[in-house]
Amino acid sequence: MRPRRTALAGALLGTLVLAGCGQTGTTATPSAAPTASSAPAPASASGAGFPVTVEAGNGKVTLAKKPERIVSLSATHTETLFAIGAGPQVVAVDDQSNYPPEAPKTDLSGFKPNVEAIVAQKPDLVIVSNDIDQIVAELGKVNVPVLLEPAATKLDEAYEEIAEIGAATGNQAKADEVVSGMKTAMDKLAAEAPKDKKLTYYHELDQTPYAATSQTFIGQVYGLFGLTNIADKAPDQAGGYPKLSAEFVAQADPDMIFLGDVKCCGQSKDTLAKRPGWKGLSAIKNDQVIQLDDDLASRWGPRVVQLAESIGAAVAKAGAKS
Repeated sequence: MRPRRTALAGALLGTLVLAGCGQTGTTATPSAAPTASSAPAPASASGAGFPVTVEAGNGKVTLAKKPERIVSLSATHTETLFAIGAGPQVVAVDDQSNYPPEAPKTDLSGFKPNVEAIVAQKPDLVIVSNDIDQIVAELGKVNVPVLLEPAATKLDEAYEEIAEIGAATGNQAKADEVVSGMKTAMDKLAAEAPKDKKLTYYHELDQTPYAATSQTFIGQVYGLFGLTNIADKAPDQAGGYPKLSAEFVAQADPDMIFLGDVKCCGQSKDTLAKRPGWKGLSAIKNDQVIQLDDDLASRWGPRVVQLAESIGAAVAKAGAKS
């Protein structure tokens, strides 16, 4: 049986997704990551295998036939659906699903799910990342199959979820291809990282400031590059997302600062420099403040490779300077 992610981790990661609300999730640089596509998988790969049973976060979910009217209430899973070729099967996505642009965005909410509004889309499969307001059970009462795929806490769980969504939607072959491509790209990026520099970093979720430790999903992505996370020494780990004091960050004086609150909150090297005691931080003086794409920094789907590319490029630059 697959491991279940905790409700706390799911809720916290779900909150992070809000950081990128209303923004596009594209990046300017080309990526080795699988690209989102609405092209359906070949018939030989997509039409067979039903009925199928998938072991998801809500237990075993059996689908009698290939779903043709999918509703996604998760920005991450919307990206996955289109990346694995299930785009033509998707009839509605939630109000946070801003990538890819062709996704049929609606005012449906994954944070305040409305059963009647969801059922009005006549779905034969609903995919969620949080069981808020017992939406899984509520949709079950009206015989709507639901796949609960909680926020991943490590890369293997992200890969597992993509495979499960592939199986549930009849796109297993393409999903396996996407996962294989992700693993290859991530391994390559990790192998190329200069791990002998012993660089420290701080990843900011918001300007409170909340951070993420090495035990979180994004913390494990940073771990691929041999970086030391200052948040790991926070007195209260708070489930992996500690609230740090300005003094804590100033005393730790990280070599690199990564901002996951750029589009949502306008944070930059200049705004950080205005915080009490931060102007003299090494990362600010040495121009090692990296502005991330909020969406990439808060989702765990196929585009995590693009996030890793951004981190890898910054680490290479910092390593060359040190």
